[in-house]
Amino acid sequence: GLQEIVANFISGLIILFEKSLKVGDFVELQSGVTGEVKEINMRSTLVTTNDNVDILVPNEEFIKTRVINWTLREGFRRTRIPFGVAYGTDKDLVKKAALEAAENVPHMLTGTGAKPPQVWLVGFGDSSLDFELVVWLRPESVKRPAAVLADYNWAIEDALRKYGIEIPFPQRDLHIRSGLHRNGQQPESDT
Repeated sequence: GLQEIVANFISGLIILFEKSLKVGDFVELQSGVTGEVKEINMRSTLVTTNDNVDILVPNEEFIKTRVINWTLREGFRRTRIPFGVAYGTDKDLVKKAALEAAENVPHMLTGTGAKPPQVWLVGFGDSSLDFELVVWLRPESVKRPAAVLADYNWAIEDALRKYGIEIPFPQRDLHIRSGLHRNGQQPESDT
């Protein structure tokens, strides 16, 4: 137990001197914890999730495992919102609908130096043409990934519906054989 206390203490000093983590940063830990750094103490760091849950994370976790700091240098980030449409849909109409949806969501970075949203065709799925709406987020939106995804999904679905674009559902063909043959013999009749 004493070794862990010393390791967390040393890790706390490293974090403070490196300045790779500061109060207000939005982090994603390898353990799955995501949230905003509220306090950096000598033994642990307080991370508050978007559900307002406070989690004390041992400082050693920030040193030994992978940590994504979404706000280390700049506050804005690019995100990709995946969606699919039915095969045969006009790709230009899909692009128009998705860009219109992007304009209706307040999370997008705007103003000087802002990059426009893009629509990428990224794959050919089992039941759909797979697209991504690519947008740059404002700094305050970077800290709310679930809300951003939900808002863009909502807007994309509205725009696709407006233009009559079908969102496919997985389809499977099922082939049923009757009268299985065993060793070259016909199946027995129940009558």
